[in-house]
Amino acid sequence: MRKPNRLVSSPQLMTVDEIHCKSILTRTSGYLQAVSSHSLNPYVGCGFGRSACGEGCYVRFNQWLMRGREWGRFVDVKINAAEIYLRTVKKEKNWARKEGGVFSVFFSSSTDPWQPVEREYRVTRQLLEAMHKAPPDQLILQTHSARLLDDLERIQTLSKICDLRVHISIEGDRDRLAGLPPPPCTLEERLAVLKELSDRKIPAVACLSPLYPMKAPDAFFLRLSQIGITAVVIDHFIYGDGTKDGSRTLKTKLPQAMVEAEPDSVHLDYRDAIARIAEKYLPVGISSSGFAGHYSGPVR
Repeated sequence: MRKPNRLVSSPQLMTVDEIHCKSILTRTSGYLQAVSSHSLNPYVGCGFGRSACGEGCYVRFNQWLMRGREWGRFVDVKINAAEIYLRTVKKEKNWARKEGGVFSVFFSSSTDPWQPVEREYRVTRQLLEAMHKAPPDQLILQTHSARLLDDLERIQTLSKICDLRVHISIEGDRDRLAGLPPPPCTLEERLAVLKELSDRKIPAVACLSPLYPMKAPDAFFLRLSQIGITAVVIDHFIYGDGTKDGSRTLKTKLPQAMVEAEPDSVHLDYRDAIARIAEKYLPVGISSSGFAGHYSGPVR
């Protein structure tokens, strides 16, 4: 069921549809299968689609989700998501455990839980509250947005009843790359979120995904270690966009912007070189293994 769309005033006009979903917990496959048993997306589309993170986002090439629409110009709001979660969580938990693993949820894989429309609809908040009633075994919260702090108390309470960690996307030590739009939140705002989470003893991970060319990696990883985060995940657009050669991302402006800042940064060897530097300061995870919580380097 789909409610007629409307336009929302924002830096970019956005078409917002209210929809009723039939499912909310998706059994993972492909890249995410090594990370969690399920993914959960409260929205279809993303209000950050026309920001820096949206430029290289692999989701823009998913025609099933796009349905001919322009990336970054639409959001479908799953207004009954919390209800469907509570209705289906027992079945999905049993399935995950029967498969020999834990019931783990990646929240979210193809949208941002704290994008601008969340302030109006609070679908993410409703889902967090539903999880207090029926928590997964493991919960990974992934966002680019400092608006996560709106739900900090809920997240902290939830962290006491399930294995929870928060992934904050921070592409590197540059606030932006020339030729790309600005990020949804500044680098300093996202570092402040990591600090707040760490101070509250909530496991927090910095995700350099996709990895940007770095100016001073030693200084940056030292700063992250001093903030007190749990680990860092480093993920290049090669493999990270779901292709072995980064072919999806090569269709975007991101690779050229990276080349102009540092020519070697578009090669997978660059990821490995940065990871070796990071390992001097922090536990480091690479690509899907890192998102799954497998790290090498210093134990914190």
